[in-house]
Amino acid sequence: MKQPQGDILIVDDDPGMRRLLCMRLEAEGYAVRAAEDGEQALAEASRQRPDLVISDLRMAPVDGMDLLARLHERLPGLPVIMMTAYGTIPDAVQATRLGAYGFLTKPVDKARLLEGVEEVMATHRQRPGPQAHADGAAADGARDLITRSAHMREVLAEARMVAKAESSVLIQGESGTGKELLARYVHQRSRRAEAAFVAVNCSAIPADLLESELFGHAKGAFTGASRDHAGLFRMAEGGTLFLDEIGDMPTSLQAKLLRALEERRVRPVGATQEVAVDVRVVSATHRNLHKAIADGAFREDLYYRLNVVTLELPPLRERREDIPLLASHFLKNLAGEDAPKTYAPEAMRLLVAGDWPGNIRQLQNVVESNVALSPARVISQRQVEKAISDMPRSLPGYNQARADFTRDYLAQLLRICNGNVSQAARLAERNRTDMYKLLNKHRLDAADFKQADP
Repeated sequence: MKQPQGDILIVDDDPGMRRLLCMRLEAEGYAVRAAEDGEQALAEASRQRPDLVISDLRMAPVDGMDLLARLHERLPGLPVIMMTAYGTIPDAVQATRLGAYGFLTKPVDKARLLEGVEEVMATHRQRPGPQAHADGAAADGARDLITRSAHMREVLAEARMVAKAESSVLIQGESGTGKELLARYVHQRSRRAEAAFVAVNCSAIPADLLESELFGHAKGAFTGASRDHAGLFRMAEGGTLFLDEIGDMPTSLQAKLLRALEERRVRPVGATQEVAVDVRVVSATHRNLHKAIADGAFREDLYYRLNVVTLELPPLRERREDIPLLASHFLKNLAGEDAPKTYAPEAMRLLVAGDWPGNIRQLQNVVESNVALSPARVISQRQVEKAISDMPRSLPGYNQARADFTRDYLAQLLRICNGNVSQAARLAERNRTDMYKLLNKHRLDAADFKQADP
């Protein structure tokens, strides 16, 4: 049987449009799956990562923009092409800012559709399976998990051992070190490998929505809950649930998570009955959880439930022997085989000597910049220097930047309102209960912003 050219997920609430797109793409030799809404699409993509998602923009209850953000949260780097019958410039700009690969207007032109799909497949399609390297390094079955470092090989050996058990695993390491890749590595070598791997970033979802996202909700549980929602625990049934940035989970939800792990049952928001779940939990954080426990920000009993086995990922500066391998790997994937590029020896020496506070993620960004801005086949030392200097050395991660912005915004609101929470909530267009939750999450006390009467 001929191998499909790629796996494509179509998302559209119009059954006629779904059928038309599936027929067009299947006729070109692609393997095509379809989902009628955003929630179904998230479940399908988590069950088996596609090479490309083509999604309608206007859907309910999860619209295309929300789906795009959640796909990129769970499956970083997954190309998404957006479609809309309302093909306005603001829609295209917003979709591009959120990371959409392309934008199509309805009715979808067949030639433009196939052109966009072929471009994605030529540059983004994953190459499955282990990759051997002539110099003895290996990618051990998880995408981009490439190493020759003795330290990293010890970590992978520990990961292979723990994968065979059912113990909860806590992965610790700085931002950008590849914690989700290691979690996938554990999943792929476990007895659950044939079931779903579902990932969620606990710091990227508002506190008041995270419970529903994890445990699900019943229809009518709250405004906007127009139907039952299974939740990520049930989506990961029989497989692995990866809780990234677990250290940022609100303390109010930590107790419910602990109960779910101990009893292996979840209760959807607004439901009266619990549901049994069979899920292995792997969690990760870049935070010092011992300090968080001492500060009262993380439950000690939950820590011991999650931390049966710890895997510690080293920062890139402690595995410099991997930098040439990783840089060459990113270069090959980004530049493609039709327009190969390489680093000049002095340029590679500069990469190896770098501090890399953003670790592998920062290195990948530099390589991507080099590919985009280097017309020649050989990338020079000067081009590397410019790419590194153009990136702020202390640039925080997205989640940290958002948290910092939110805290500053809330503090400014309280200053304006002289510590009056009700007035601040009105200005922020939030209800008073939500405002108190936000203040508690960001450790802000309204009393600190009350000015003494003159």
